[in-house]
Amino acid sequence: MDSRGRYLGVIEGKSVDFLPRIPILMRYAAEYIGSYYGAFASDFRVLVEANQRCAEDFGMDQVSVISDPFRETHGFGGEVVYPHDDVPRCVHPPLENSKDLVSLLKPDSLGDERMLDRINAVRVFKAANPPPYSILGWVEGPAAEAADLRGTQNFLMDLLLDEPFIADLMDLCLGVGIEFAQAQVAAGADTIGVGDAIASQVSPKTYERLIQPREKVLVDAIHDMGALVRLHICGDITHLLPGILGLGVEIVDVDSLVDLQRARDTLGHSVVLAGNIDPVAGVLRGTPASIREALQRLYDEVGNPYMIAAGCEVPAGTPVENLKALCEPIQYSS
Repeated sequence: MDSRGRYLGVIEGKSVDFLPRIPILMRYAAEYIGSYYGAFASDFRVLVEANQRCAEDFGMDQVSVISDPFRETHGFGGEVVYPHDDVPRCVHPPLENSKDLVSLLKPDSLGDERMLDRINAVRVFKAANPPPYSILGWVEGPAAEAADLRGTQNFLMDLLLDEPFIADLMDLCLGVGIEFAQAQVAAGADTIGVGDAIASQVSPKTYERLIQPREKVLVDAIHDMGALVRLHICGDITHLLPGILGLGVEIVDVDSLVDLQRARDTLGHSVVLAGNIDPVAGVLRGTPASIREALQRLYDEVGNPYMIAAGCEVPAGTPVENLKALCEPIQYSS
């Protein structure tokens, strides 16, 4: 069974040989091929080489274009800088001192250099298959992108004090997210990751009233494109799980701050859970034996459908033998 078939098989509820391995690698992948984060985030050729080498050497079942949250922000006119060994940063959020939506540039997925760079990565992944891996595209969720444009503190204050404005801003971000996802699906992505990390910082009522309905529109649009959705919200999302259930996504990444069994109890067995071994304590500082034990225990607890990943990005500096242990085949239990 090839990697993509294994990945799709679990999503479709079929019996497979062993659990798909879909860890998120960014700085780790760049350094693994002797490069650095700044190049990984700014040059699709580095990102593709790093992902492909890691997929081949560690036995992963998905390659990814995720690098940082500022692809769409750059399209809106944000100034993005690339530290050598750290995640890119938007030094001046375009709406940091303004609520003038007209002042924003109109993002063009095929015209903005950073958005096009991500699409080019998908294209190269598609052309490079076989061996056939699942290809994970990526967009920012409506709340995360709004926070990138306003700044996190401003965004959270707007949710409390200026709901009409923040609703308009998220709607604008939603439209761009749909267009960006469409371009990646057209280029060959079979799954779109939706990162909406800021959502973990709001109350269930705020999430279900303002954010979840917009995420739902995004998810439905991606499904209409013929692609799958992998939801990634960093942090403790326990309070958001009832709302997430209504999104209809195929995969939910579960951070180590969340009890995986509680996630299964709330989301049921129609959603693939991915995770949730602690990236630092469990993966970076663990041992191959402790990683194997933790993953088998988690799988035994929550059952199918399940995929192997850390609670979030695998940290740079993780010993090679630890990542190999994370990606060792775990027999699928029907």
